[in-house]
Amino acid sequence: MFGETVRMMTEQPTQATASPGAAMDRRVERRPTPWWRRRGILIAAGLMLAVLLVWRFLPASGSTDIAASDIETGTVQLAPFADYLPVRATVVPRVTTLVGVLSGGQVEKLLVQDGTMVADGQPLATLANPTLKLDVLTREAAIASQLGQVAGEDLGIQRNRLDRAGQVAQANYDLIKARRDLSIRQQLHDQGFVSDEGIKSYAAEADYQEKRLAHLRSGSAAEAGITATQSRRLDDTRGRLSGNLAAVRASLDALVVRAPAAGRLTNFTIQPGQTLKPGDPAGQVDSEGSWKLEADVDEYYLGRVRVGQKASADSVRVTVSKVLPSVKDGRFRVELTFDDAAPFGLNRGQTLEIRITLGSTAPALAAPTGGWLDAGGGSSAFVLDADGRHARRRSIRTGRRNPEQVEILSGLQPDDHIVTSATTSVEGDLLNIR
Repeated sequence: MFGETVRMMTEQPTQATASPGAAMDRRVERRPTPWWRRRGILIAAGLMLAVLLVWRFLPASGSTDIAASDIETGTVQLAPFADYLPVRATVVPRVTTLVGVLSGGQVEKLLVQDGTMVADGQPLATLANPTLKLDVLTREAAIASQLGQVAGEDLGIQRNRLDRAGQVAQANYDLIKARRDLSIRQQLHDQGFVSDEGIKSYAAEADYQEKRLAHLRSGSAAEAGITATQSRRLDDTRGRLSGNLAAVRASLDALVVRAPAAGRLTNFTIQPGQTLKPGDPAGQVDSEGSWKLEADVDEYYLGRVRVGQKASADSVRVTVSKVLPSVKDGRFRVELTFDDAAPFGLNRGQTLEIRITLGSTAPALAAPTGGWLDAGGGSSAFVLDADGRHARRRSIRTGRRNPEQVEILSGLQPDDHIVTSATTSVEGDLLNIR
């Protein structure tokens, strides 16, 4: 209605007759909206601002954001490189001898206690084994019977030898007597008191006795060879039977557990009434006062630690005596012996900090060690840009290491700044340091 009225007033401005308030009515011009309040412009500006914020705060592809307070850095530089390996070594006995059970049985009595100093061969415990005792008695009786038979055969040989010697002696005596009688008859014959026929019987008797003696001596020599062979065999049999008897009795003696060497008895934990089988460990004897060192070393140094290398711990000097190359849980074991007498007051299980010398000290391009070496075994490092706001991954090659330094063979230059903290969780090749 109002719009229609306005339109009529506009179309008839020249009418002669007008209402009293006609002079006060006029067209009102509308002001244009400012550009900064236009909705389209505001939306476009907001979108541009959002894109800018996303570009500013989201990491680029293949990069990782990290706070500057969460990383550590170091400088690569030329410096003297001390080629040594620090390890924590444990004091152990130089010789450890196991106490074994030779014959099974039930522990009857303990004669010493764990931790006691023992002598070589000292009884430690006694075992009970009725079955073994009965078996030993049976075998002893059987062997004793066989020894009796051997003794009887030997006695028969000696008797035959004596009989043969008696026969030879008797034949020799008979020959002497026959020759004496023949000599007397020969003298009487020569004087004409005995005829030729009377002397022939004595000559025949002397000839018979001579042949008899020769036959007995020949047979005695042959028999002596046979009896000598039999005697040697009987001696061998007697020796074997005696050895068997000693072994049988020793098996009974094996019921006594003895110290295999002199030293300190440890791990002697058997108890009365406990049943042990042959070969079961009963403890060990450690060489008291004679020590060596054992240390577990990271497998990285497996090719660099060798027998004969020197090491030191305070004022103590030791030498690598054995390298056990078997790797377990990423470590291998080395043994070290003291160059001089072991220090007084060492105890089993005590630890010493030692440094194994791997090479001489010489200048080298070195970087600080740190968690960064765990990422790829030190095959790469993040190198900081000049502005310090970015760090880029770079492939490198490392060499020798000690607790403070790692030798850089290629990939880095002196005065390069690298990230030395752990970077194993970093994805990509770029670090954005905020």
